[in-house]
Amino acid sequence: MSIISEYKKKTKKSAKLFTQSSKLHVNGVSHNIRFYEPYPFVVKKSAGKNLTDVDDNKYTDFWMGHWSLILGHGPKNVKDSLKKQIEKSWMYGTVNEQTIKLSEIISKAVPVAEKIRYVTSGTEATMYAVRLARSVTGRKIIAKIDGGWHGYTSDLLKSVNWPFSESESSGIVNEEKIISIPYNDLEESLKILKKISKDLAGVIIEPVLGGGGCIPATKEYLKGIQEFTQKNESLFILDEIVTGFRFRFGCLYPTMKLDPDIVTLGKIVGGGMAIGVMCGKKEIMQFADTTGKKKSERSYVGGGTFSANPASMVTGHSTLSELKSNNAIYSKLNNLGDLARKNLRKVFGENVVITGKGSLFMTHFVQNGITEITNSTHVAKCDSSMLQKYHFKMIAHDGIFFLPGKLGAISYAHSKEDIKKMVKASENFLNSN
Repeated sequence: MSIISEYKKKTKKSAKLFTQSSKLHVNGVSHNIRFYEPYPFVVKKSAGKNLTDVDDNKYTDFWMGHWSLILGHGPKNVKDSLKKQIEKSWMYGTVNEQTIKLSEIISKAVPVAEKIRYVTSGTEATMYAVRLARSVTGRKIIAKIDGGWHGYTSDLLKSVNWPFSESESSGIVNEEKIISIPYNDLEESLKILKKISKDLAGVIIEPVLGGGGCIPATKEYLKGIQEFTQKNESLFILDEIVTGFRFRFGCLYPTMKLDPDIVTLGKIVGGGMAIGVMCGKKEIMQFADTTGKKKSERSYVGGGTFSANPASMVTGHSTLSELKSNNAIYSKLNNLGDLARKNLRKVFGENVVITGKGSLFMTHFVQNGITEITNSTHVAKCDSSMLQKYHFKMIAHDGIFFLPGKLGAISYAHSKEDIKKMVKASENFLNSN
């Protein structure tokens, strides 16, 4: 039986529901990356490390809600705090104490978070960060990384997917105000930045390239870019939506002795509920204060109807409180990540390069002479069809879920046995190809 046939046989209810979904939704999904061939299974419930679909198939989940569920699905303390809040209501549309409590814990853990503004997605957080940089500097150009993903904001939707020279979408204007630079290549990046330095408002970088291949930046690269922005009076923006609270309690940047002007957060700080956070130095963030300012003097940074809603605030606070109080969480997560990368390298040998850091990891089937992965150009030259095939086989045959083609995230609900199961499935895949 082919792997497609095996999948179809066990997901008949999902097939029927997805046909219905396709009649109602664009491509049947509400996020482009959630579609994969022949159709995605439809989830009925989740708990801990597992997803259960409508056909009652159970999957060990390594996608973990777009990497946001660091404690697993539905952890008791987070669930209890949400239930308690919902009894009071889940939407106020005004100032609430829950927001203050979450901001207090973030501001103590993230040194640059002298002032905070909440939104409901990472896309909004980066969109506002870019607008703020332009307001502060009076300049127009934003530099980003080749392969860097900062959400669907038009201000940053450029050079995300290979080939990077092609426009990502119709309907986008002023693309000349977005410049891309190569990750981990300081010399070439500085050469590009110097050419547009007079109108450079800021540079936005992920310290670990998430969607672009799960690739950590070198300390030297980040420090070199930061030094240039400081001398050029441009802003240094770190997108820690993926990395914030993922490897340690707080952001990744202090471990590299960096001093960003703005940091964006999301995913983990919402505890599984919708959130985006823009935070930064007081003198930068004050531009978002509209009180008594002319239109020309302000950076019009809103929030949104559901920004700082109490439900997201309490799940975020409950999650961060658990991360802060339980010292064993990060050591367990980072050890499991090391174990996964080590054993996957043993299984695949020279056939793959495993990238990642801490509890994040990604498998790259190398070809075209690629022997290391330090940027998204290297990733683009790998065998993406083989990666899709590998992930799909684990879904169909092994009850293991990676969103096909994407990196894996380990949660506190996972164990060594889950890593062993995933490594064994990888060994079976290699032997069958």
